[in-house]
Amino acid sequence: MAHFLVSATHKSSGKTTVSLGICAALTRLGHSVQPFKKGPDFIDPMWLSAASRRTCRNLDFNTQPDDEICGEFAHHHADARVSLIEGNNGLFDGTDVEGRNSNAAMAKLLGAPVLLVVNCAGMARSVAPLLMGYEAFDPDLRIGGVILNNVAGERHEGKLRAAVERYSDIPVLGTVRRDHSLRIAERHLGLVPTEEWGKAQTQIDAAADAIAGQLDLDALLAMADTANPVTATPSAAPAPRPTDVRIGVARDSAFAFYYPGDLEAMNAAGAELVYFNAMRDTALPDVDGLFIGGGFPETHIAALEANPSLRADIRKAIENGLPTYAECGGLMYLARQIEWQGSRGKMVGAIAADIVVGDKPRGHGLVRLRETGTAPWPRISDNDPPGEICAHEFHYSDVRHLDGDTVFAYQMARGYGTDGRHDGIVYKNLLASYAHLRDTTRNHWTARFVEFVRSCKYG
Repeated sequence: MAHFLVSATHKSSGKTTVSLGICAALTRLGHSVQPFKKGPDFIDPMWLSAASRRTCRNLDFNTQPDDEICGEFAHHHADARVSLIEGNNGLFDGTDVEGRNSNAAMAKLLGAPVLLVVNCAGMARSVAPLLMGYEAFDPDLRIGGVILNNVAGERHEGKLRAAVERYSDIPVLGTVRRDHSLRIAERHLGLVPTEEWGKAQTQIDAAADAIAGQLDLDALLAMADTANPVTATPSAAPAPRPTDVRIGVARDSAFAFYYPGDLEAMNAAGAELVYFNAMRDTALPDVDGLFIGGGFPETHIAALEANPSLRADIRKAIENGLPTYAECGGLMYLARQIEWQGSRGKMVGAIAADIVVGDKPRGHGLVRLRETGTAPWPRISDNDPPGEICAHEFHYSDVRHLDGDTVFAYQMARGYGTDGRHDGIVYKNLLASYAHLRDTTRNHWTARFVEFVRSCKYG
C-alpha cells in the first residue's frame, strides 16, 4: 500500500503546486495516483482531481472518526499504484496544542511517510536546524524526504544540499527552482477553481514538467512503498434504493463546491441528480427538490442577474414549497441581491435579505451547529433528538436586513454563521446555511434531505 503525505513547514510553501506536479508527472508515466486532501477544502481537490484524472477525496478529523478516515482511505486507494495525501497549513498546525487534528496526526494514523516541502527563499544553512527541529519534535512521525522549494539557482541549491546532508538524515528528493509562472492564481477564498480558470490544464502541465525534471520520482515511489498498510473495513453503507425522486443541482463555475461522496450518497438514497447551469439554463428542470452548493456567486453577479427567467423559476418553486437546500454561495444566490467591490446584482429573492461581500473573512474555520429542531428535514429516527453537527464555514459576506422573525435551524456552538449566534435560515421548505455539511457516519444529512424530498413528493 504505497502512500505518502505532502506537508510543509508553514502555509504557502508551495505544497499544492508540488502535489499537482507529482500527481500529473506520475500519471504521465502510467501510474494510477489516488489523491486525497486533508481537511474540508473544496478547491484543492478540484486541482488534484484534474492532475491525477481520479476523483480526490477529503479526509477530515472534524467530520469523520478515525476508523471512517481509514476506511475511506483504504476503499479509494485499493486500485491505485500510489496515493498522495495533501495536507493543509503546516505539518504540526492544528486547532489544539496537542495537534490532534494536524497533518502529523493524519500521517501517523495512516502510517504515511511525510514528504516535507520547505520554502527556501532567503534561507541557506538555516535549513538544517529547521529540519532537525521538525525531526525531533515528534519522534513517532517519519519524515521520509524533503523538497527544497523556491531555490534561487545552482549556488543556492548547493548550499542547501550541503547543509541538509551534513546535519540531517532526511534525504533530499528534489529541489524546485523559483518560477513565478508555477503559481496558481488566488483570490479572497484561496485558489481560483479549475472550472473558472481556462489555463488550468496548462498550469498542471507546467507543474508536471517542473517536478519531472527536478524531483527523483523513483526515490519518491520507493519512499511511498515504505508506508505501513492501512487495514480497515469501509463503513457499511445502506443498500441503494431504487431511484424515485429527482433533485436539481446547480453545477457550474459559480456553484462548484460539492463533496463527491455527498452526491454519491444522494444517489444511493434514491435521488436522480439533474445538473443545471445557473447562468445559461433559462428554466429550472422538472425536479422534486433542489440543492445549490457553495461557490463564487459574487464573481458572477452580472451573469447570474442576466438570467431572470431561471431566478424567477427558482423563486416560484420555493414559494410553492419545493424542498430546497442551499449552502453558502447558494444562500447568497437565494437572497434579494449581492453587492461586491462596487458591483450589485439582483438574485432570486426567496430569502428576504441582502448580501454584502467584504474584504475580510466573516466566518472562517470549523463550526459546531446545535440543531434547534425547526429544520424542515425529518430525523432518520423519531428517537433521535436534535444534535450537534460538525461542519465548516468560509465566507466574506454578511447577511443584511434579515427579518427579525427569521426561523433558524441552528444555534452556533462554534463559528459565526449568519449573525454570530445562528445559522440555517428556514423558509417554507427551504434550508439555507453558511455552513458546509458533509455526509459522514456522524451526520448522514443527505439521507435526511432525500427522505424529505420524497415525503413532499408523495405526501
